[in-house]
Formats: sequence, C-alpha cells, structure tokens
Amino acid sequence: MVHYKLIYFPLRARAEIARQIFAYAGKDYNEEIITFEKWPALKNSTPFGQLPVLEVDGKPLGQSYAIARYLAKEFGIAGKNEIEEAEVDAIADQFKDYLNDVVPYLTALSGLKPGDVNQLRTDVFVPNFKKHFAFFENILSSNPSGLFVGNDLTWVDLLISQHVQEVLERDLAVVEEFKKVLAHRKKVQSLDRIKQHIARRPEYPF
Repeated sequence: MVHYKLIYFPLRARAEIARQIFAYAGKDYNEEIITFEKWPALKNSTPFGQLPVLEVDGKPLGQSYAIARYLAKEFGIAGKNEIEEAEVDAIADQFKDYLNDVVPYLTALSGLKPGDVNQLRTDVFVPNFKKHFAFFENILSSNPSGLFVGNDLTWVDLLISQHVQEVLERDLAVVEEFKKVLAHRKKVQSLDRIKQHIARRPEYPF
C-alpha cells in the first residue's frame, strides 16, 4: 500500500485541492502541518523551497498542480482519455492564469502584503474575475453534465468549485451573474465525500 504524506501550512490555499482529491477518492493520507515559525529552518529541505509537498512512500513531490495531477491520475479523476486529460489541464492552467492576475488583491486581502483592498478589488480582482470566469461559464454552458469536462467529475471541478466557495463567502456580488458556475459549485460541493470533508476541515483563515 502506498503511503502518502501531505506537508503544508495551517491554511487551505494551495493544499486544499490535494485534500479534496483524497477525500473524494476515499483514500487515507497523513498530513504534517508546518507552522510559520518553523518554516524558515525547513525551507531548503523541500524540492523548490515552497509548500505544499506530497511525500509518496517518502519521495517528495512539489508544486500543487503537479501533486493534483498525480493524485487525480492515481485515483481516476484526471479525465477518461487523453483528450479529456488535456482539456482538464487546459482549464486548470487557465485558472492558474486567473490566480496570477489577481495575486495583488488576494495577498492584500489575506494580509500577506500591504495594499488598498478596496481599490485592488475594483482595479484588479473584479475585471479579472469577470474575464476569466466568463470562459468557465461558457465551458459549463456547453456541457450538459454540469461539469467542466465529460460526464464525470475531474480534479479541475474540485479546484474551481473550492475557489468559488471562497469568493462566495467574501464577495457574492462579483460571482452572482455566473449562474452555471454557481450551479457547478453547488453540484460538486453537494457530493457526499466533499460535503463531509468541508464540514470537518479545520477553520483556516484561507
């Protein structure tokens, strides 16, 4: 039996997609929480000087999307064939582009960096959210399953539905026009194992 250990800070953030993949697949794993005080001493021992890291039988794997893709393939939620896998990866990469575009707002909102949150919401977050989520709305509109790719859940469904939930908790106005995106979030987070995971996960700030 393969032994998995997920290593991350006391946050949802970049490790939550791996946690939800484990939850959906019903697979056991250990998690090591690294406090911010301990992190500087451990940073150079990680593959890329950052977290999360997934240890697979002791072998470390870095980068959250690489971890998610690996786990999704292991547990059968990466896409049913090569073209579906490519479609999933394309949507995930587009979502990463969106996150890169809104980093100034998200870091100010979370208190990680200084910034005028209200101004950044207006100038950075809202226009980029609307731009990128228009793409996601169109993709969902073209798929009768209500999912992003094919007829079965893939890891990108978990990835984006979690972010939409985070936005709903803070900023309903920006997302309410995207009806398919909202329905998708509800569909995915109503799945029994995901619903149970969300109910029992720690109350991290983000």
